[in-house]
Amino acid sequence: MEETTPTQHIKLHSNCIPVKGAMRSVICDLQRNLYIPVPHSLIDLFDEDSLLNLELLETTLDTASLQIFSEYLHLLERQEFVFHCNKLEAKNFPTINTEWDFPSQATNCVIDINQGSEHDYTDLIQNELDSVNCHYVQLRSFDAFSLSFWDDIIKIINGSPIRSVDFIIMDVSACFSHKEISEWVYSNRKIRCVTLHSSSENKIVRQQNLGFSLVLSVKEKINSPISCGNIHPSYFSINVESFTESLAHNTCLNRKIAIDTEGNIKNCPSMAKSYGNIRDTKLIDVVNNADFQKVWHIKKDEITKCKDCEFRHICTDCRAYIENPEDQYSAPLKCGYNPYTCQWEEWSTNPLKQQAIEYYGMQALVKDEK
Repeated sequence: MEETTPTQHIKLHSNCIPVKGAMRSVICDLQRNLYIPVPHSLIDLFDEDSLLNLELLETTLDTASLQIFSEYLHLLERQEFVFHCNKLEAKNFPTINTEWDFPSQATNCVIDINQGSEHDYTDLIQNELDSVNCHYVQLRSFDAFSLSFWDDIIKIINGSPIRSVDFIIMDVSACFSHKEISEWVYSNRKIRCVTLHSSSENKIVRQQNLGFSLVLSVKEKINSPISCGNIHPSYFSINVESFTESLAHNTCLNRKIAIDTEGNIKNCPSMAKSYGNIRDTKLIDVVNNADFQKVWHIKKDEITKCKDCEFRHICTDCRAYIENPEDQYSAPLKCGYNPYTCQWEEWSTNPLKQQAIEYYGMQALVKDEK
C-alpha cells in the first residue's frame, strides 16, 4: 500500500555505491571519480534501494547517535552524494545496471619493447589487434629510442582502428627534448598519455586536454616488467566501467593481451606463461583459448585480503606478483594497505613479504625504491 502522507527520506544517487570492507565502508561516486570513507553503521541505515527514512531514524537513534548521523549527513550533502525525496519520488531513480560487457575479445594490449625486440608493428597493430577488436594499446620501452622511432609507430596507429594509446618511454635528452615530445604528442591526437621514465624529476610536462595529450616525467626507472604491479590510491579507477567489471572479472587481466620484448604472447608481460609467439601465433586463437581466459575471472571478492578491503572495486590488481606464489588467489605482493587497520604501509619492508620478494628476484628493485 502506497503511503498517503509523504515521509521525508534521503537517497544515495544511483552512481554513488557503498562498498563494505572489514573495518569501514566507502561510498564510490562513479560519475565524478570520488570516494569517501564512512562507518558501516551509516551504510546500514540505508535499505536495499539506498533509501533512508529520516522520520523513522529519529525514533530509533539516541541523541548522541543522531548528532553523529547529522554530521555525516552534512558531509554527504556537501559532496552531493544524497538528495532528499519521499518514497514515491524515489521510485523515479532506479539503481544502475551493474552488468559488464564489451564488444571485443580483447579490450587492451600491452607491448613491451627493448633494443632486441623485432616486432612487426604494422602487422601487429593493423591486423592482429584489429582481429580481436582491440582499441587501446600501451607501448612500454625499457631502452632509449629516438623520437623518429616513436613517430613511425604512431603513424601506424593513426591509420588503424586503435582509439587511444599510452607510451611509457625512457627520458633521454639525446633522443628528444621535453618540448619536442610535447609538440609531438599534441600533433597526434590518439595519444592519451606519455610517461617519461628514468627522468631527473617528477613533473607534469604537458597538461592533459579532455583526457588526452598528457605528458609526465617520473624519476622511477622502468627497465623490466618487474616494475609493474604496484597498488596505490593514485591508481584507483573510480568509474562505472571499471567498477562493474570488478564485480565479475579481474580488472587488470580481463580481456588483456600482452606481447613481451621477445614477441611472446601472455596475459601480462610480467607473467611467465606464454601462449605462443606473435611471429607464428594468431592473437585471435590465443584470446579464445579457455586456459588463457582463466585469469580473467579472478575477481577481488575471491582474493585473500582483497575481499575484505573497502577499495576492492576501485583498485587495480596484480596476479603476476602475489604474496604466495603457490596460491593464485593470494593478495597482490606490492600492496601495502591493511584493511583490518585501515592503514597504508611500505609493502617492501613487510617481513611477511620477504620470501615472495626473493622468489620473484625483486631484491634490487626494492633496494632502489628505498
